Amino acid sequence: MSNANFTITDEQRDYSSLGLEENPFPYSPVPDDNPELYCGQDQATKTISDTVSTMLSTGKSKHLVVTAKYGNGKSHTLKYTRSLVRDRGDVIVGYVAQPGEGFRDIYHEFLYDLGFDRVQEIAYEYLAQVTRETTDHNPMGADAMEGLIDDGEILLSELVPTAIQQLNDVTKFADFARAIIHMIYEDTNLYAWQWLTAEGIRYEQRKEMEIHSALDDDTTSVRAFTALKNLLLELGYTGVFVFVDEFESIARLSSKDEQATLNSIRHLMDQNSHGLCMLFGCAPEVWQDVMSEYHAFSERIGQEVALRPLTDEHIQELVSSYLDLVRTNGTEGIEPFEEECLGLIHQRSQGNIRQALSLCSRVLDAAVDNEKEQVESEFVQDVLAG
Repeated sequence: MSNANFTITDEQRDYSSLGLEENPFPYSPVPDDNPELYCGQDQATKTISDTVSTMLSTGKSKHLVVTAKYGNGKSHTLKYTRSLVRDRGDVIVGYVAQPGEGFRDIYHEFLYDLGFDRVQEIAYEYLAQVTRETTDHNPMGADAMEGLIDDGEILLSELVPTAIQQLNDVTKFADFARAIIHMIYEDTNLYAWQWLTAEGIRYEQRKEMEIHSALDDDTTSVRAFTALKNLLLELGYTGVFVFVDEFESIARLSSKDEQATLNSIRHLMDQNSHGLCMLFGCAPEVWQDVMSEYHAFSERIGQEVALRPLTDEHIQELVSSYLDLVRTNGTEGIEPFEEECLGLIHQRSQGNIRQALSLCSRVLDAAVDNEKEQVESEFVQDVLAG
């Protein structure tokens, strides 16, 4: 499709002259949900590793805030850390893109990141535990429990009252206990899910599940989150990881709402001395304001670690790692870039990882369009000046 001014095509560029299958650099450097690469930031990785490892090894809650200016890798760092722990069978991991209007929104996004299927699986896991304790059956896991129910070997009418009572003893939240158990019923599991995620349901729908309260504010959301964590510990999980990104957005809330949000998170931390690890990504200027104005909250955070702009060495490591993903000719290092090229990219980006990746992507496409087999510093200067 073209006219005198535009040429639009779906024809792909051929990067083989550069020894590459494709352009490995993102055009819009937004972190993947499961990042493959992480470069630099040794001081940050050590602190993050210690925070996560402490909770995993001791079960004691520990929290951390990661600060960095826009584009310096906060989201990438949180998502990369999440990818390292998410596949463990002994923890539950949730990512919250931004804190919204209060803790209720944080809780809502956390539950949605877990997903309907995972929460339903947890409900079956709990019923399996109750079944092992109260019957001669020995279901080991959610699938086995679901099979016993489907085959009619376990009657829910006999099991559920005991399960709800025991779960209430664990969570100290009867309505939460009923909602979790109702996740296994086809006719009410969507209502239960809506209640658990703080979406709100009609009185008639709550009445059908014998749920008396609404989960509609920060206080009840803190209570529900704590109930979920205690259920997980009862099932043998080590704990819960919560990654809260773009925490600086709380600064746009009114002073009253900001304080209410921070107080709710503080109460959550106070109520959960074991089994909870929260990692926040926040702009440094906002975190400084929080530290100076909300001591009661900031004192609950064990440590702050700042991400720094990438050095020349880090840029080379980053570019090399991306190129290694798509090489076809056995080269290594920063080929097809000359070393001076990355110095120019580092200078232009000022070590900002998002800008550096975007510039590399732009330069590589320009090199293909100009039929280059090597990317020289003079060419990079021309592209950056264009």
